[in-house]
Amino acid sequence: MILIQIKFQNLQDIQNIQVKLVSNPSGFNQIDKRWLKSYKELWNIPDDILELLQYFVGEKEPKINNPKDCRRMFLNEFDLKEQSLLIDFFTLNQPLILNDILKGRGQFASEWFLVILKIKEEPLKWILKPINEVINFYSGKVELSKQGSLKIGKITMQRKGGDNGRKTAKMLQFKINPCELF
Repeated sequence: MILIQIKFQNLQDIQNIQVKLVSNPSGFNQIDKRWLKSYKELWNIPDDILELLQYFVGEKEPKINNPKDCRRMFLNEFDLKEQSLLIDFFTLNQPLILNDILKGRGQFASEWFLVILKIKEEPLKWILKPINEVINFYSGKVELSKQGSLKIGKITMQRKGGDNGRKTAKMLQFKINPCELF
């Protein structure tokens, strides 16, 4: 985040900016990543939804036979009732969730979103948008992705993964393609 401070004699204005530096126009960029317990507190996630998310990130071992990944469950491996519970929760809470993951809260909440595209040998491209416009742009229908993650409009919610088997692979993360704003 960049802090812009404008001073006119006795007047002062401070604007927080969310910045995404991108080197691949079709790549995805993490916008938020936390432990489930943090999201539970932030969004008051009910226990039944939390438990499903624990299976999804691998905090709990799969409860089905022959999962695609023995460490966790994909959302499309839950039964239809469980999938519906997840979709309903994220649909109902989408405004709060998108505000938190894109804008943030408190004194460091972003008012602007800057995307800088830097590709070798090409001229630098950038775009600056008001954060509320960005939130509206990325919002949309909540549904399961083909890969078994969750799509909240143009945002992907997934298990972090990677990290060579470290515990941090079980974090929940949200990703976007910032170049879609161009």
